[in-house]
Amino acid sequence: MLMRTANQLARQPARQVPIWNGNGNPIIDSIELMGARMPYARNTEIYGEGEPADYLYKVMSGAVRISKLLDDGRRQVTAFHLPGEIFGLELGKEHRFSAEAISESSILVVKRSTVLALAGRDGAVARHLWTLTADALQRVQDHMLVLGCMNAKERVANFLLQLAKRISVGDEIELPMSRQDIADYLGLTIETVSRTMTQLENDATITLPTSRHIVLRNRAALSRLNG
Repeated sequence: MLMRTANQLARQPARQVPIWNGNGNPIIDSIELMGARMPYARNTEIYGEGEPADYLYKVMSGAVRISKLLDDGRRQVTAFHLPGEIFGLELGKEHRFSAEAISESSILVVKRSTVLALAGRDGAVARHLWTLTADALQRVQDHMLVLGCMNAKERVANFLLQLAKRISVGDEIELPMSRQDIADYLGLTIETVSRTMTQLENDATITLPTSRHIVLRNRAALSRLNG
């Protein structure tokens, strides 16, 4: 997918990016000024493990999963990215994980070198770039605690509460990802995720109108499970 991205950006007209004027988020504003929007079909790879980390990405619509295929054939999903979120940040020169569109998605793509050059002359952009990196590290650390310290019911409760903060203004969540994606993210089997969802519904903690549509009926109970 790297060649497709490079060709797409090469066809974009050059744009002069001004120093950030203080309105909005400097990184997001800069990427929207400099980036090229690209469509990705469901399950299409955006970048692969080991590919050069030459670009940064922002989800405009749809959703993205970050994952790694283990030596024994299992897949570990390490993150989900939703509209408005930036991904593809790496400390090194190569991607350590792969990124795929979960559903039909529109992704804004910008050269990493361009963003770094802007950060070099604009302190606000540099600070926000550092904040994005620190936030990503904190999410990884939080996820390690979930996998290492929580049982299945606690993991699912944590997942629903965290997702609700990101994509819901009320108590209803429309899951962009499948049960298998959730299982691979939480380190569980798909059967365990489905069984746990049913248990939470039987406890009147959630309602499941459909497998992708979840209503949080008792946030307090979920929070107690979440510790």
